Amino acid sequence: KAFRRLKHKTQVFFSPYDDHFRTRMTHTLEVSQIARTISRALDLNEDLTEAISLGHDLGHTPFGHSGERVLNELMPNGYKHNEQSVRVVTFIEDLNLTQETLDGILNHSYDCLPLTLEGQVVRLSDKIAYINHDIQDAIRAKIISNDDIPKESVEYFSTTNRIRLTKIINDIVENSYGKDKILMSDECFDQFINLRTWMFNHVYNNSLAKQEEDKAQNVIRRLFEYYCEELKRIYPSSSDENIMQTACDYVSGMTDRY
Repeated sequence: KAFRRLKHKTQVFFSPYDDHFRTRMTHTLEVSQIARTISRALDLNEDLTEAISLGHDLGHTPFGHSGERVLNELMPNGYKHNEQSVRVVTFIEDLNLTQETLDGILNHSYDCLPLTLEGQVVRLSDKIAYINHDIQDAIRAKIISNDDIPKESVEYFSTTNRIRLTKIINDIVENSYGKDKILMSDECFDQFINLRTWMFNHVYNNSLAKQEEDKAQNVIRRLFEYYCEELKRIYPSSSDENIMQTACDYVSGMTDRY
């Protein structure tokens, strides 16, 4: 159920007016496509790669990273969607997954490194997917245009999503085959980081895409507080820790529209 709900969870744009904007589910499927392509070329375990890909974002809140930031403030030990993803598959959904799959899900975030090559492929594919499809969505939303993308990035990657993806994937395969780590060439990595930084500055942090962020965060905060109060009333002997975790599980599992 947690996976099916991803179709109504925000990727970047809240309540998009156009059916073609990405949701958390379509993002997950694009990560899986990219990761399986790389794994196949590197003779890795495609099934493990796909399992990690499909589970990596199950712990995401409504309203994307905006909701995650609120729960991170409210929960005593913080909130990270990768840790919640593991909680979803092990405790809430009670799936029988291998340790390699759980490790890949837990360590797909930017500051982590999975133990398996398949996990490393998913970790990198996640970044590749969202940078590429978020450029398309931002252009569709008229927040940026192809002319705004840094000239150096255009010259290296092109403005065409298909060509950009192919160049990055080929670079990873060429630099990772037979190695014990998944790598990009220095040039490709530098260009990719520059493009990612530009997207954070012009789309993720300072754009029309964030106009409703305060409202969305207030919804998450008020729902969390409401359910904590209700749980305390219904289960007065329960600990604050259990009450807050239950409210967190419920609110983080919601879709935007629910």
